This record gives sequence, C-alpha cells and structure tokens, in this order.
Amino acid sequence: MSVPLLDLSRQYAYLKNDMDKAVLNVLDHGWFILGPEVTELEKQIAELSGASHARGVASGTDALLLALFAAGVKAGDEVITTDFSFFATAGTISRLGATPVFVDIEEDSYNIDPKCIEAAITEKTKAIIPVHLFGQVADMDPILEIAKKHNLKVIEDAAQAIGAKYKGKPAGSMGDYGCFSFYPSKNLGAGGDGGIITTNTKENFDLLTILRNHGAEPKYYHKIIGFNSRLASIQAAILLVKMPHLQKWSEKRIEHAKIYDNAFADVAAITTPKVMDYSDFHIYNQYTIAVSDRDAVVAKLREAKIGSDIYYPVPFHTQECFADLGYKAEDFAVTNKAADSVLSIPIYPEMTSEEQQTVIKAVIEAVA
Repeated sequence: MSVPLLDLSRQYAYLKNDMDKAVLNVLDHGWFILGPEVTELEKQIAELSGASHARGVASGTDALLLALFAAGVKAGDEVITTDFSFFATAGTISRLGATPVFVDIEEDSYNIDPKCIEAAITEKTKAIIPVHLFGQVADMDPILEIAKKHNLKVIEDAAQAIGAKYKGKPAGSMGDYGCFSFYPSKNLGAGGDGGIITTNTKENFDLLTILRNHGAEPKYYHKIIGFNSRLASIQAAILLVKMPHLQKWSEKRIEHAKIYDNAFADVAAITTPKVMDYSDFHIYNQYTIAVSDRDAVVAKLREAKIGSDIYYPVPFHTQECFADLGYKAEDFAVTNKAADSVLSIPIYPEMTSEEQQTVIKAVIEAVA
C-alpha cells in the first residue's frame, strides 16, 4: 500500500459538488477580487480566531509582510523570531530592510523559547514573531509579558495553527496581529495562495484595509505606499465550503496523533510530539517525530512507498542569505538537534485506519 504524506484529492472528492458550485458562483457574479465571499470569510475567521477583525490578503507570506509594515517595522529595526520555521517568517523581516534576530527553540515543542528572547532585545528591537509550529501555539504568556515590558509589537505567525488554542485563547487572538496561511497543504487550504491577518483594534484593521490595496483611501488617493495583496474571491469561496468541516478535521488529526503516540510509545528510537501543558488544542498541521540516522529512515520509508518530509532541515542561522548576520552554531543547540532529526509522517484526516497501520509498521521497521 502506498500512503502519501498528503492527499488533497480525497478532500476535493468529498466536497466536490459544493466546491464546484461555489467556484462557479464567483465566475457567474464576476467579482473576482475582494468579493462578498472574502467579506464573509473575514467574518468567520475573526470569529474562529477570537479576534475583533480580519483582513484577507494574497498569501500567508503577505500576511506577515503587511503585519510587520503595519507594526511600524522599517529599515534598521530588529525583529526577534525563532531560528526554526518556514523561510517566510524570517524573509519578510529582511524584505522590509529590518534585521531578523534568531533565538533558540524549546526542545519539546519546537517553538521559540521565551527564556531566550529578553537577552536578544536591543534598542533597535521593534517586534517579536512567535511561530505556532506544527499546529501547537507557542508559550504566549511570557512572550507577551516581555513585549509589554519593552514596548514591542507581537505578530503571531499562525500559518500552521488555525483553530489551535493556548490556555483557552485561539491562535491569532493574543498578539497585535495574527497571520494565517491558506496554502493548499494547510489544515484549511485554498485552491492556491491566500492568507488573512487578524487584529483586535479598529486602528490596525483600517490600516490593513488600506495597505492591502496599494495604500489607497479613497480610490486613487494615496497617503501611504501600500501593497497589491488582495484575496481572490474564488479562494475565499473554496475556504467557506471547507470552514464547517475544519473542527472535525482537526479532531481527526488529533485522533490519528493519539494512535501514533500509542504505537510508538515503547519504541526508544522514536521521539513523538509532546503536547505542552498550556496547549488546549494542538491541531497537528504536521505529526513530527524525531529519529536518529534520519536519512536512512527516509530512504526506507521511500522504499515502502510511505510519504514523509522534513520540516525543516536548514535552520535560519545556517541559511546562506543570512550568513552576514554572523551567528554561531553553538548558539542554537536545540534547533540544530531538531533540524538533524525531525521527520513528519502522514496525518491528514482522510487517511484510513489501514493506511495508518501501514505507516506505523513501516516507521517502526525503518528505525529498527
């Protein structure tokens, strides 16, 4: 049996009639950019995320970029973030001419270690970006406390954590801005790129509204230079079809995770993901184990036709484009260990019990 890391065709087959109808409806009314579907999606995401407002943008990367810009980050500033995430987290900081400042992660959660943040703050620090990696919210209370103490903005990178909760608070509701991605492989994925930004103040909301449309308010009048980052109505239409199913999909991922946890509990060579005490709802955008001799394990899984991937093999401090920042490997002991050992295996909600048992058998044999 072949088990892919992700199979979006099954989700489409299940929702085909509703998705086709939603897309055709957009083609029929012809309002392709920021149409009524976008407005409705913004309303639903704000409610889901426990935020007062939401604004749809063209991608998760743009969500970070616009949030940083709205937070006042500019050339010469510094933004503290994790050393272990998808490239957009750090790349958007540099894109604005600011300097990303990387800190190490917690061993158990793979999220930014709050204990490392304060030592990295300088007079140039403007913001902190905690990443809610793999579907589990970072430890936000100490991060928010540090930010308040030093008058810093907090931008939640919640691209992998839509619907996840921290001490009863949804991802995207705690910082100044929450940034989500609708990339197709996400738990709530569109039919292409898309993203959304949440915020709790009307001032931030109004600024995001202007920024995503070239900085125009009203049309053709520009007090600021903004971006061309508008969510397509077709993408919003697809997401609205999926929204009612998101909770049960997350619960199914949790169910799969528990089966994996039990199956691997007595396998010393496999370290399973840990749900932190402060995490109310880990949505498992990925199920990420840690193994030694990972390359050999990956090769054996490939032979067994089991999908897997490495999120992420190259920490930011070792990326060539950040070489001029002058980081030393010894400053990121936990990140380096994670980058050398993590491996994500299939956990999508449509995976059958038989397929999951096939994955379990293959993983145990691969690490033996």
